Amino acid sequence: MAGALLRTALFSPRLPAQLPSRASLPQLRFLSVSFSASAAPNSSHGPSGDGGKGEDDGKGGSPYDDYLGMSDDELMGQCDMGTFKSSGPGGQHRNKRESAVRLRHHPTGIVAQAVEDRSQHKNRSSALSRLRTLIALKVRRPINLEDYTPPVELLQILPLKSTIRAKDVGNQIGPNNPKFSPGMQALLDLLFAVEGSVSEAAKILGLSTGALSRLILSDDSLRAAANELRASKGLKPLR
Repeated sequence: MAGALLRTALFSPRLPAQLPSRASLPQLRFLSVSFSASAAPNSSHGPSGDGGKGEDDGKGGSPYDDYLGMSDDELMGQCDMGTFKSSGPGGQHRNKRESAVRLRHHPTGIVAQAVEDRSQHKNRSSALSRLRTLIALKVRRPINLEDYTPPVELLQILPLKSTIRAKDVGNQIGPNNPKFSPGMQALLDLLFAVEGSVSEAAKILGLSTGALSRLILSDDSLRAAANELRASKGLKPLR
């Protein structure tokens, strides 16, 4: 009998005299944490943290890299891509999938998007094309006017009447050609170097001021960028 009492004392749980009320229990908060590939600390194409003006780190961090000379895959490698549902009317044809595409280019911080197609693949291609145009319009590269030679991509968009345009350059490339963006970037680089002066740029390019003005006015985005530059220098806009 004594042994049975001893075993009961050893192996029976001891209950507290009074359980704490629910109100007295500490309140716990749960933090939900999510991770994405772009937030990885070793991301090879992360932002430099200085607005894209840092030194070249060998991974696309220099603001003077030839972004427009990169292949689509190389340029995409420098971007974060997000997808979302495009809004707007459409009834049964309304886009119900996340096929709209937004690209953010890490080295420059430029964002381009496309929403008009129901195909994510087509929107991705359109967004990448728009990104190239925006890079051409917004990213300026330094020019030394003392030893400046217009690059071939600039020569290709010049009118045939240019005195520095060799015959082997081929036909003039217009705004609807994908190769127009590199030439547009090179032209804006030159305009920036000459403080927005169309007459000075025209002399360098072997054109009359009127001929160069017509080239700039042939594309709405090029005209807007040139006029924004001229306005910053106190010059009248081209019309």
